Amino acid sequence: MKIWCCFCFGEDQDSVGGMTNSSDEASDNSRLGFRWGSYGRERADFEEGKVGDALPTWEAMVGVGSSSGVRAVEALGFYEEPSVTSENLEFDGASYNKRAKFYTDILECNPTVISSDADNSSLPATSCYNASSVPSMSSTLCYTHMLNSSGVQNPYDSSGGRDDEADGSDTSKIGTLETRMDLTDDLLHMVFSFLDHNDLCRAAMVCRQWRTASAHEDFWRCLNFENRAISIQQFADMCHRYPNATEVNIFGAPYIHLLVVKAISLLRNLEVLTLGRGQLGDPFFHGIAECHMLRSLVVNDATLGNGIQEIPVNHDRLRHLQITKCRVLRISVRCPQLETLSLKRSNMAHAVLNCPLLHELDIGSCHKLADAGIRSAATSCPLLESLDISNCSSVSDETLRDIAESCVNLHSLDASYCPNISLESVRLTMLTVLKLHNCEGITSASMSAIQHSSMLEDLELDNCSLLTSVTLNLPHLLNISLVHCRKFVDLSLRSLKLSSVTVSNCAALHRISITSNSLQKLVLQKQESLTKLALECQSLQEVDLTDCESLTNSICEVFSDGGGCPMLKSLVLDNCESLTAVGFCSTSLVNLSLVGCRALTALNLKCPYLEQVSLDGCDHLERASFGPVGLQSLNLGICPKLTILYLEAPNMVLLELKGCGVLSEASINCPLLTSLDASFCRMQILTISTTKLIPVLLVDMCSQLKDDCLSATTALCPLIESLILMSCPSIGSDGLLSLRWLPSLTLLDLSYTFLMNLQPVFDSCLQLKVLKLQACKYLKDSSLEPLYERGALPSLRELDLSYGTLCQSAIEELLTCCTHLTHVSLNGCMNMHDLNWGFNVLQNRLLQNLNCVGCPNIKKVFIPPAACCFHLSSLNLSLSANLKEVDVACFNLCFLNLSNCCSLEILKLDCPRLTSLFLQSCSIDQVTIEKAITNCNSLETLDVRFCPKICSVSMVSLRAACPSLKRIFSSLSPP
Repeated sequence: MKIWCCFCFGEDQDSVGGMTNSSDEASDNSRLGFRWGSYGRERADFEEGKVGDALPTWEAMVGVGSSSGVRAVEALGFYEEPSVTSENLEFDGASYNKRAKFYTDILECNPTVISSDADNSSLPATSCYNASSVPSMSSTLCYTHMLNSSGVQNPYDSSGGRDDEADGSDTSKIGTLETRMDLTDDLLHMVFSFLDHNDLCRAAMVCRQWRTASAHEDFWRCLNFENRAISIQQFADMCHRYPNATEVNIFGAPYIHLLVVKAISLLRNLEVLTLGRGQLGDPFFHGIAECHMLRSLVVNDATLGNGIQEIPVNHDRLRHLQITKCRVLRISVRCPQLETLSLKRSNMAHAVLNCPLLHELDIGSCHKLADAGIRSAATSCPLLESLDISNCSSVSDETLRDIAESCVNLHSLDASYCPNISLESVRLTMLTVLKLHNCEGITSASMSAIQHSSMLEDLELDNCSLLTSVTLNLPHLLNISLVHCRKFVDLSLRSLKLSSVTVSNCAALHRISITSNSLQKLVLQKQESLTKLALECQSLQEVDLTDCESLTNSICEVFSDGGGCPMLKSLVLDNCESLTAVGFCSTSLVNLSLVGCRALTALNLKCPYLEQVSLDGCDHLERASFGPVGLQSLNLGICPKLTILYLEAPNMVLLELKGCGVLSEASINCPLLTSLDASFCRMQILTISTTKLIPVLLVDMCSQLKDDCLSATTALCPLIESLILMSCPSIGSDGLLSLRWLPSLTLLDLSYTFLMNLQPVFDSCLQLKVLKLQACKYLKDSSLEPLYERGALPSLRELDLSYGTLCQSAIEELLTCCTHLTHVSLNGCMNMHDLNWGFNVLQNRLLQNLNCVGCPNIKKVFIPPAACCFHLSSLNLSLSANLKEVDVACFNLCFLNLSNCCSLEILKLDCPRLTSLFLQSCSIDQVTIEKAITNCNSLETLDVRFCPKICSVSMVSLRAACPSLKRIFSSLSPP
């Protein structure tokens, strides 16, 4: 029996290894790309100890290549002694249906050649997946066919190629690793039907049952040897093994003129044949007539005959024929059943067709075929429906007229790159598809001829450089393409079925008129000269007019109600820089984009279902009216010149006006509005109408906002929870008294105001939790007395007095008496000198975070255990340039920042839970730091970057002083 595998295909075959004589073919021990019989005898001699004759190399067995191929074959279990009789080829039913066994032994995971005898130890172990052992041409596809499941010694069988009863000792060795699985032949056949040839070959190496199942002829109907170096004998054996194969691909294989003869003679059911990259002579073309079942023939990139003779293709049942990129002078095709024929890119000068049933003909890029030859070929096919004559520069209008008269059923015509046609006198009444790319003769006069094609559905006129206008009224037109028509000016289309219009890079186009009931999307990007657009499209939903710089304000009428697009949902007018005043009144518009419309100054939208509007880059927008709209959120902060705003949005939740620095008048009617940010606005009039009521109102930096406006706002929005009035200098006591209408107010920001009296806040905001008074330099020391003397604002938790002018005593009283505060910020307080709580033995403080960043006059911080700061977890004293001494004993302190305290000399810490200590740019020495961190048993992070008294050797001492340290940040390189 003959066994072969994919490892033979990747080697270059010479005349000795690739071609055999007839006597060798008749022998049972004939070569299959290499001499199996010779190899078996030499192998037997080697195993008997006759080491004088070494094992044959690959060159000796095959005549080419390396020995790794045969070794790999042997490793896969494909080696077999030559004495195989016909009885061995009959399957034993009992063994065939044995249950497959799967072993977890290492041999199964890494299949290599491992000899059991000492004599065989010299054989190299070769993995079947080793790239160096497998030829490159065949590494991606393993065609491995086992012609018999009982006579092959395969290490991947359930019993190593032997019967289960043959060797009980082997079974006992791996019995504990055995897993049995029952798979019937029918079930296995169904599973394998989903595998390709490559996977089938891998499955064949599992066991005998799988090898037999994977070799079933149902899986090998198609024999694909494309670009594979298969020998003639190997191919013949495959054809003998699978005589019912219906499809063969030998494109790129060597000796295709001999292989195809084998295929034709041995495969009587061959239906599809693919070949190429070689020379095919008369025997092939005469032989295919004897292949009666052949239905499809593909010949690609081949030399037919001797290059000057006429090649006849005669077949009574052939349906599909492709002869592409072939070198042939004359060709004659006589196939009475032929339906499709392609001669594309072949250099023939003459073609004779006798195919009365031909439906599709492709002779594109046949440059040597004359006009008369094209006419003769096409007119001889009266049933022709599709014709491709692209890149046939000799085609004329006269030829097209004759074709139109002879082929009355012609539906598809591709005449691209035919410079001599104009279609002015051609009538193709049944045409449905017409492609005229790069046809220099196509002009506006050609449209009259195209108008006669009343059945036309697809029309492509790309790169028709002389085309200036298109006016068509075609009832069945579905798609039209006009790309890079540089002189194209006017487009007028009327087709109720039109569904796609592609117009791009037509620099001169300035008028478009489209009437259609089916068009849903229209994209007209970068039409720089487009000024007029008329649409009657009842189903149009999306329009993109990006970079149409010449569009004027009149475009708004087209997309408003009554303009011809009643179903429009999305409109993109990005970078339409000629638009100055945009107004839409549409009951269907959902999305509107005006990004980059820099000349836009006025916007008026009455679109009740409008959900999204993009105004990025509308830098000159001054007046905006939205009413009514369906917007839920709107950001107008990107319009810095907006002065007047009218907004009516029943679904509006979030409104962003921050950055509208010149906004002076705003009327907002948003019943569901919950958040409004009007920071940095100079509004004199702010009218808000809402029933949902705003929990967050930001009007900071509104320099013109006065008490009456604030009073009206609080009266209309009693559920405001957060109110930011930062940098509103016109707010006074009357405005603050109106805060009594806000029972839910919890956050109040009065930073950067000119307030001198906070009593209205203490009286009105009883539920206040956060109070920010940054840089309120007009506040007196007595302004906060109600807080620490009379217990005002009992719910207050966070207080920010940064950059204020309060004196040291007022700060001490505040920190001493207001024990309910959890967060206090005293950043930049010039009058703060010390933070000394050594003499204050008070009740438990709730203070958690204390920030004293950048206090230039603070010199000492002393927080002993008697201060009762049991909740203090974060202390920030960075940038305090004069701070010299820090003595802190806080049980729960986790974070301490002393960075840039360049005068720091004394540091005492008793903080067992401190995890992060920052001493960046401090002049403190190593010994002081070691003593300070000794009692910090949880310290993990220490930052000593840019500390001049800390050297690289100090890192070891610091880690020894505090073993819990995980990270030390230092600007020094390690010692």
